Amino acid sequence: MSEDFDVVRGSGNVFRDFDQPNADLEQLRALLAAQILGVIDEKKLTVRKLALMTGIDAADFSRIRSANLSRFTVDRLMTILDKLDQHVEISVAISARGGHAPAPAHG
Repeated sequence: MSEDFDVVRGSGNVFRDFDQPNADLEQLRALLAAQILGVIDEKKLTVRKLALMTGIDAADFSRIRSANLSRFTVDRLMTILDKLDQHVEISVAISARGGHAPAPAHG
């Protein structure tokens, strides 16, 4: 019982691929949360130690681990990384969606 599947290459942003609102923002929050989890796992930090280091409630780290990021702004996630002694550098590239030319700037 073999089924044929089409391989579809994603855009690199799963939120955009599934037409989620604010896809770029959600992708950024997910990337920052993944970095937080990487640091926690690498340093083998306990929730108690994390709370002391960051001033962030233990329940918030549970939310991050379960990818429940609705309560977290990008700046809050960046602040957590900073408190975990991580340097965050973000680069932004802007382009028109769907190949349309960008609107001229007024000013």
